[in-house]
Amino acid sequence: MKGSGSLKELVELLVKSLVDRTEDVSVEKMENSGSILLEVSVHPDELGKVIGRQGRIIKAIRTLVRSCAPPGKKVLVELVEE
Repeated sequence: MKGSGSLKELVELLVKSLVDRTEDVSVEKMENSGSILLEVSVHPDELGKVIGRQGRIIKAIRTLVRSCAPPGKKVLVELVEE
């Protein structure tokens, strides 16, 4: 993955593949000098699908995104309620 713009697209693709209401998925990117924050919003009824049992799915998404991060950048993926 090149650049942080594609990180947003990666997270959006992964989350949309998990939920039924894809139109309610949004990913907001906030960036500063040392980190990138990706805030993921889904329909409240589908939060469990993104979190997974014992948080396994969201942990896997976070691990994948961190592995694709640009050098020297810390990437955070957070779920937010609409």
